[in-house]
Amino acid sequence: MAAEGALAGPADPVITLRGVWKTYRTGKIEFTALKDIALDIYPGEFTAIMGPSGSGKSTLMHILGCLDHKDSGSYVLNGTEIGDMTANELALVRNQEIGFVFQSFNLLPKLTLLENVALPMVYAGIKRHERLERAREALESVDLVRWAQHRPNEISGGQKQRAAIARAMTLKPALLLADEPTGNLDTKSAGEILKVFAQLNRSGSTIVLITHEADIARQASRIIQLVDGQLVHDSSGRNAPPRQDS
Repeated sequence: MAAEGALAGPADPVITLRGVWKTYRTGKIEFTALKDIALDIYPGEFTAIMGPSGSGKSTLMHILGCLDHKDSGSYVLNGTEIGDMTANELALVRNQEIGFVFQSFNLLPKLTLLENVALPMVYAGIKRHERLERAREALESVDLVRWAQHRPNEISGGQKQRAAIARAMTLKPALLLADEPTGNLDTKSAGEILKVFAQLNRSGSTIVLITHEADIARQASRIIQLVDGQLVHDSSGRNAPPRQDS
């Protein structure tokens, strides 16, 4: 059964994975982190990928974010096969097609919030006046514009994460990837961050959130569960796990 909203629409998927495997090797030791993953994520979906430690969710996030390479299979992002790209092309995809929000915020301590949020636009070649204007608008959208000239050590953890979200959205990416975005926050701040994600999703953003916490995953409209590198459940019913022989 298809989920509600954008899930059943005619648009092409933002993400299509088919037969994706990933194995890490250290000396003679091998660990297969992902096993034959098939996954479609459509525009406007808010998807949580969850699982226990060692389930493969972080590996999957790194592959989706073009931060790591799959060993085999196909990954199509916004209509383009990622496996055919050069390192420079992948860097361009990470800058322009994907917004990242990490548990540790990854704000540069010597820059103001305005400068931090504007940073992706520097790499995209946008002129200074425009990027500062857009960065200010992004900070305003997460209720941080009055803190624009402050540095990260002058604000709370929740404010840092809101600034990181603003930075991730400045280039209007096709995909927003959030890796344990509430992991370093207290309960109140975590709730505020989830409200920001919900608002972005209502505005049309496609969000993939990685978490090991069921209560966080439940804030998404779709939940995918990984266990031992395999997709074992998809609440949308689209990407069913492979049938196991009895």
